[in-house]
Amino acid sequence: MGREAIRTDAAPQAIGPYSQAVAAGPFVFLSGQIGLDPSTGNLVGGGTTAEAEQVMRNLRAVLQAAGLGFDDVVRTTIYLVDLSEFAAVNEVYGGYLREPFPARATVGVASLPRGARVEIDAVAVKKN
Repeated sequence: MGREAIRTDAAPQAIGPYSQAVAAGPFVFLSGQIGLDPSTGNLVGGGTTAEAEQVMRNLRAVLQAAGLGFDDVVRTTIYLVDLSEFAAVNEVYGGYLREPFPARATVGVASLPRGARVEIDAVAVKKN
């Protein structure tokens, strides 16, 4: 099974040695996105809710670069610095996805790159 890197300027560039996403067979594995504005490379202001909105926009841009959308996402992981912000992030997240919702895990973490409050990664499947 071959691998293909997915890249778009509509999402923040990788801040390390990784791809924004990798397609392998019918699967597309999206790297975690934090709330970086792709035009500036800076973390958006406004707290966790604003960061979560930017994260979802970034994920959407990478999905679109792969020819996919949120309806193709089958698994996500949400990483939160403060689990008390789960409801706020959940509200933003729910605004981008619809049933049947992807499988998901939410993990509390001590810190994230660039001082971010939330990070989300995803796995999508290409339709035949």
